[in-house]
Amino acid sequence: MKRRDFIKTSLTTVAAAAVAQSAVGRAMASSKLKVGVMIPLSGPAALFGPSSKNVSQMAAEKINAGGGILGRKIEILFGDAGLPPAEAAQTALRMWRGDGCEAFVGMHNSAVRGAYNNVFKGQVPYVYCPNYEGGECANGVYYVGETPAQSVVPTMKWLAGERKLKKFYLIGNDYNWPRDTNVIAKKTIAELGGQVVGEEYMPFTVDNFDSSLAKIKETGADMVFITLVGGASVTFNRAFASFGLSDKVARLGTLIDENTLLGIGAENSKNMFSAASYFANVETDEAKAFAKKYTSKFGKKAPVLNALSGSAYDGLIALDTIAERAGSLSTKKMDSVAEGTEWDSPRGRAKMANRHLTLDIYLAEAKGTNFKIVKTFPRQNPGNFCKA
Repeated sequence: MKRRDFIKTSLTTVAAAAVAQSAVGRAMASSKLKVGVMIPLSGPAALFGPSSKNVSQMAAEKINAGGGILGRKIEILFGDAGLPPAEAAQTALRMWRGDGCEAFVGMHNSAVRGAYNNVFKGQVPYVYCPNYEGGECANGVYYVGETPAQSVVPTMKWLAGERKLKKFYLIGNDYNWPRDTNVIAKKTIAELGGQVVGEEYMPFTVDNFDSSLAKIKETGADMVFITLVGGASVTFNRAFASFGLSDKVARLGTLIDENTLLGIGAENSKNMFSAASYFANVETDEAKAFAKKYTSKFGKKAPVLNALSGSAYDGLIALDTIAERAGSLSTKKMDSVAEGTEWDSPRGRAKMANRHLTLDIYLAEAKGTNFKIVKTFPRQNPGNFCKA
């Protein structure tokens, strides 16, 4: 080939490649970004699913109204995270490799989170939303729920001081969130000079708590710290009142939300407290605007807003904010810029520290089937788990 023909051919090839690359770029920019939102649609935590699904749709609309993530409108694909961990992991794998999800947001239990971590292995952004036991720092994972350092320590100390509580009984479901949370709870109780008079972990299938309630009565406990989930919490707390314990024994939980409280019932909620980063009746401007928009969109009979749905909403906003700051959905790039990322949230000003959020925490007392906030603990630090 003559030199002139070679140069001409080379230039044509380069130009064609540039056109093709530009076309791919335009196609990528115009294609929707699929985000897998993993929420419990079955199982004991299914009562948290409907409100989380609703707020995820609200968050997607807000993101898309602002131009999407990195210029791409997002499309939500919902997956059932209420399945056993191995089955939930298979669902996530299919949505990632088969359906083309490029990022995930999860509002589910810690056992399922561990299964997802084993699937994703830091290759795809994954925002984990609910309160959890803390202490984790996996590549490509961003945690927007409260940890025990935020929700358990300050509220248990304050409530014990106010009520002069000394004897504590711990009861939860049998998996890592209750067990690891209670490590922190027991340390806090020791610092208070209190005594743990009982500790139990129940299978998710349990439907009778008579023996546990008899032990609580026998031990003379003056506070029960509850880490039961969903239906188990409803069943336990109903029976608690029928055993005549609610007049004398305080109850504290960090997963007793508004929907759980409705299931427990007004007649069974006396002397019960909940600690969380959000309640439906929080009186900040952001929270009131969020609640008003939710009611306007889904109606007055919609599933009640709660801390878990608040964190699910923040999960998508966190994904958007961190990805935009990184200019990429690369987990390596997102990890490098996550520290200090901030946004306005129904839960207050959210700021990421060590890939967790610094949050305001509220302690609320049940009044019938509503919560009344009795104490606010501003800007609680999540703990130093990720040292990027």
